[in-house]
Amino acid sequence: MIDLHTHSTASDGTDSPARLVEVAARAGITTLAITDHDTTSGWPEAAESAGRFQIGLVRGAEISAIARTPGWGTGVHLLAYLHDPTHPDLLAETERTRDDRTSRARRMVDLLGQDYPITWDDLLAQTKSGTTIGRPHIADALVAAGVVQDRDEAFATMLRPGTRYYVGHYAPDAVAAVQAVRAAGGVPVFAHPGADARGRVVPDSTIEELAAAGLAGLEVDHRDHTPDARRRLRDIAGSLDLLVTGSSDFHGAGKRNLIGENTTEPEVLEAIAEQGALEVLR
Repeated sequence: MIDLHTHSTASDGTDSPARLVEVAARAGITTLAITDHDTTSGWPEAAESAGRFQIGLVRGAEISAIARTPGWGTGVHLLAYLHDPTHPDLLAETERTRDDRTSRARRMVDLLGQDYPITWDDLLAQTKSGTTIGRPHIADALVAAGVVQDRDEAFATMLRPGTRYYVGHYAPDAVAAVQAVRAAGGVPVFAHPGADARGRVVPDSTIEELAAAGLAGLEVDHRDHTPDARRRLRDIAGSLDLLVTGSSDFHGAGKRNLIGENTTEPEVLEAIAEQGALEVLR
């Protein structure tokens, strides 16, 4: 069982990197990818835990980006696997994104604080040192304050785009992000590209553009994809000679996603391993 998309407390998951690996091992996962948002800070702890529980570890990150088409743009996420975490170009982009996520969260908390009992200290109480801060932590603070019942309610109401509390954040152009991951020796895979319930999805032409820039694969099997979306994405992957992955997008208690609910074939993992600058820890 190979699960190539999970999150820890280094970003918006609720399990520490060590606990994340333990949960995966106890669920029967044989190879796990840790892919926190715009950070690799959880890698050392996850690697130590992977050795202790004797499961494979793919070190990665989920990179925020913007795909631009004529007249509009949409946020997309790239799963970067086995890249050099010190590569200056990619590191500069992820640091800029994390910094802007923090200032964006401050602005959103200030707006929410005008109407609800929430402060910046309340948000910080939901994070660890070095956490990539995002809307899920604002949601957790709202839950703790008794404003909403869970993250889902927060995202369905006050934290969604279009409300007076929502603030955007910086993210690099998606083509440039793919190129930066490749320059860092990484293997870029488009995360949940057909998840239209999250908002507008990119057209086929954008996936073609990303493939031309070096995209390696599409995350096809994902909870947020309908059967029709999965068929469409498999067809696109076949036509563009892209890898097909499946993953849980596990966040611990932060989402309903279950570890290992979607998985990746062993031959796809080996293809990723062959392309990456780092080895899969086994």
